[in-house]
Amino acid sequence: MQSFRTELENPLVPQEIIDLEHKIKAFREGKIHDEKFRSLRLARGIYGQRQPGVQMIRIKIPFGKITFKQMLKIADVSDEYASSNLHFTTRQDIQIHYVSLDRTPELWAKLSEDDITIREACSNTVRNVTASSTAGIDPLEPFDVGPYAHGFFKYFLGNPVSMELGRKFKFGFSSSEEDTVYSFINDIGFIPKVKYQDGKEIRGFKVLLGGSLGAQPYIGQQVTDFMPEDQIIPFSEAVLRVFDRFGERTNRNKARLKFLLNKVGFAAFLQMVEEERLATKVKSYQIDRDIVAEPSIPEPITVEVEIPSNKQLDYHTWLATNTFEQKQKGFYGVYVKVRTGDMSTATARKFIAAVKPLIADDMRVTISQGLMLKYVRKEAFPALFLALDELGLSAPGHNSIADVTTCPGTDTCNLGISNSMELARVLESVIYQEYADFVHNKEINIKISGCMNSCGQHGIAHIGFHGSSMKVNGKIMPTVQVLLGGGAVGNGEGRASEKIIKVPSKRAPQVLRTILNDYSEKASFYSSFLNYYDELGKDYFYQLLKPIADQETVTNEEFIDWGQNEDFVRAIGVGECAGVVIDLVATLIFETEEKYGWAIEAYNKGLWADAIYNAYNTLISGAKAILLDNGKGQSTQIGIIKTFDEEYAYKFGMNNFNDMVLQINKHEPSPQFAEAYLAQAKDFLDKVKAFKNIELVS
Repeated sequence: MQSFRTELENPLVPQEIIDLEHKIKAFREGKIHDEKFRSLRLARGIYGQRQPGVQMIRIKIPFGKITFKQMLKIADVSDEYASSNLHFTTRQDIQIHYVSLDRTPELWAKLSEDDITIREACSNTVRNVTASSTAGIDPLEPFDVGPYAHGFFKYFLGNPVSMELGRKFKFGFSSSEEDTVYSFINDIGFIPKVKYQDGKEIRGFKVLLGGSLGAQPYIGQQVTDFMPEDQIIPFSEAVLRVFDRFGERTNRNKARLKFLLNKVGFAAFLQMVEEERLATKVKSYQIDRDIVAEPSIPEPITVEVEIPSNKQLDYHTWLATNTFEQKQKGFYGVYVKVRTGDMSTATARKFIAAVKPLIADDMRVTISQGLMLKYVRKEAFPALFLALDELGLSAPGHNSIADVTTCPGTDTCNLGISNSMELARVLESVIYQEYADFVHNKEINIKISGCMNSCGQHGIAHIGFHGSSMKVNGKIMPTVQVLLGGGAVGNGEGRASEKIIKVPSKRAPQVLRTILNDYSEKASFYSSFLNYYDELGKDYFYQLLKPIADQETVTNEEFIDWGQNEDFVRAIGVGECAGVVIDLVATLIFETEEKYGWAIEAYNKGLWADAIYNAYNTLISGAKAILLDNGKGQSTQIGIIKTFDEEYAYKFGMNNFNDMVLQINKHEPSPQFAEAYLAQAKDFLDKVKAFKNIELVS
C-alpha cells in the first residue's frame, strides 16, 4: 500500500485512514476476529458483496450535494479501484463495486482530497443525511433546508453518541410540505415551518419520529408541529443517547428505533428523551444558514442548436416532465433520469463536460436515483437536451411511473433473492412502449427491492414488488410479492403499502399491465390512484391479480430469473448492513482500553461531552466483556448495566455500578464531571483487566 498524504483540510481523516490500514493488516495476520473486523470495515463504508473477495464502497454524499470536481474524482477512483461504474442510491449516496479490501485505505485517501468521505456510510451509525434535491430552489419551500442537513452531517459524523448504535439511524429533511424526501420513513424526519412574531421570521420544523421501512414498515409519528431551529440538534442527540442505551443489540430484526418506541411507548420514550437533555453536548445549537454557499451561476451563452424534427416530441415531453422553474426567477431545475441509478465512468465524464457550461456547479443526487441540475437558463434547454440525449440521459418521466426505483438485488447484494435491476428495466420499457401517456403521471411510483428489506422502498410504493421465491412442481421459482397503496400524503403523513399476492417474477409485467388497464378504465371515478385503491379495497386487487398467480400454467422459462440463463437458485448470504457481530472477550477488552484512550483525547481537547460519552462506552464495553465471558450476554446497554450490577459489582468492590454509570444523564457536561467520570472509567478498566488477568499493549 502506498503512504498517504497527512495534511488534509480535516486532520482527523488521515489518522482514520492510517488506522484502517493498520486494522486490515492485523486482520490479515489473524489478530482481529473476522466477525469483529466486519464491524470495523462497515463503519468505514466498506460492505462485503455477494461475490467473494471484493467489496462495495458506499460514499457519503451529504444531502446529495456534489460538485463537478467531486463526481470526476469518484469516477477516477472507480476506474482505478472498482468497476468503472457509479451507482446512485435512494439515500443520495454513490456506491462503487468490486473493490479489493487491501486497497480501501488508498481509495479513501484519494477521495478525501476532494472532501469526500466513506466514514459511517454503513453499519450501526448515523447514515447519510438526506434532503430534498430541490432544497434551495424549491418554489414551495419556506427556506432552504440544505444548511440544516449539512449541519447534521457535520455534528454527528465521528460523534461518540452515534458511532456504535444498536442499529442504523436515519435523518431526512424535506424542503416543503410536499415531503419529497419521505420524512415519515426516517428515524427522525423534518419538514420546515415558519412563524412570525412581532414581524420577525422564526424558523422551525415539524418533527416526525420512528419511521423506517424494512420487512415491517413503520410510519413516523409526530413529535411536534413546530420545533425551533436551534432545538433540532439537541433533541436529536438526546434521542440517539436514549436509543443507544435502551435499544436492542442482539436481534437485528428488532433493533430499529421503531421497536423501542413500541416497547416503551411513544409518550414514555419522549419523557426519557426530555430527561436525557440535561446531559447533551449543547442545549441550543444555531446552524449556520450560510454554510452551504450559493453556487456560481453560469453566464448566459449563445448556443446555436436546433432540435431535429424526429426529436421534437421527445424534447417537449422531456421539458414537460423533467424541468421546473426555480424560485429564482429566470432559472430552471432539470432532472436527469439515470436508469436503475447506474452511470458508467465514461458517461459521467462526458456528462460533466457537456453540462458544465450550462448549469451551476451544485448537482444533487436524488432519492429516485437520478441527478438534479440547478440554475439552467431557458435558452440553454435545447443544447442541454441534445447533450443528454447523446449520452442516453434524456429519458422523460422523472419521478413518474416510468421512473422505477430499485436496489441492486442479486447483482451485488448478499441479501438479494431476485434480480430487481433487470425487472426495473423491463417494467420501465413496458411503460415507455405501451403506456406512453403515463410518463406524465407523477402520482404513481413503482419501487422494487430484491428482498423484503425495502432498500428499493417497495414498502411505500403505490405499486411495489419485492423479491421472493416459492417451490412449484418440486423446483424453486423466483417470485415477487406485489404490494399496493403506499406513498406520501404530504406534510409528514405517509402510507405503508399492503401485500396483495405473490406471483412468478416473469409475470410482474402482466401484473403492471393489469393494474394500469384497470385504472385507466376507472380513473374518471376516482380523485387519485390511492383513492382508487382505497375505494375498491385490498380484496378487489387480490381477485384481480389472482389469475396471474396460477401455478397450473407455469412454464419452464418462469423458473429462470430476469437477466439469467439458468434455473433459479435461492442463494442468500449473510446480511452485513448494520448487522450485529460476535465479539470475542479479548477483543472487547482491547476495545474498552481504546475507548478510554478516546475519552482522554477528548478531555485533553476540552471536549467534555465527548470525553464523558467515551468514558460511558468504556464502562459499558468492560462490563459487556465480563458478562460475555461468563455466558450472560445482554441485548441492551441498560441490560448490561443492571446485570453486571446484580451479579458482578460486588466482586469488583463496587457498591452500585448502575448508579455510577447512569451519572451520564444526571449532570451537565463540565470539566469537573468529566474528570471524575473518567477517573471512575479508568479504575473500572483496571479492575476488568485485573479480573481477567489481561495486560494489553497498545
